[in-house]
Amino acid sequence: MGSYIQVVTTAEKREDAEKIARAVVEKRLAGCVQILGPVTSIYWWKGNVETAEEWQCVMKSRSDLYGAVEKAIISVHPYEVPEIIAVPITAGSQNYLDWLQSELF
Repeated sequence: MGSYIQVVTTAEKREDAEKIARAVVEKRLAGCVQILGPVTSIYWWKGNVETAEEWQCVMKSRSDLYGAVEKAIISVHPYEVPEIIAVPITAGSQNYLDWLQSELF
């Protein structure tokens, strides 16, 4: 199995989440992106505890593409400091992973 990752980010508006998803999929940096939400996020920001309704993007990619994925997200993301986190995919359906590989640059 290759080295695959799942990249997660959040956005305030569904439209922003869709823009992020399209940016990475159209550049073939992610094979697919699921948009989940709304979700409630509670976090520290500039000395205050904030609560926000957000949309979560879950992207499937390869670890060697992470830098390009991050750059593509940042280029369209409206947040000052967007959450961008990647975790390794340690196992998966071989048919799915073969498909994923075929959709990525």
